[in-house]
Amino acid sequence: MKIAMFLAAALLSMSALADDMPTYKLELKDGVLKPARLQVPVNTKFRLEVSNTGKTPAEFESTQLRKEKVLAPGVTSSVVILPLAAGEYKFFDDFHMATAQGVIVAK
Repeated sequence: MKIAMFLAAALLSMSALADDMPTYKLELKDGVLKPARLQVPVNTKFRLEVSNTGKTPAEFESTQLRKEKVLAPGVTSSVVILPLAAGEYKFFDDFHMATAQGVIVAK
């Protein structure tokens, strides 16, 4: 019983920490990123909420951040980005490479 209570308390505290994480929103819409430039604080773990509001599939991808997330039309999902050093980190919509290029700026 004590182990179950400990596990429940640990899960609640982890949930509370996740809720304290800053969240930034990114919209992918048929080859357009909104915003195409995101500014985030350095050395801070954050959540990126990615929404595909278009009529075609989209894929948030960043080789520098080693993240990718494929989204069907109308889907919203999140990726967690570990603390970043100061600098610029490129990302793109892999299904719309010609028009959907963006950058996360850690300052």
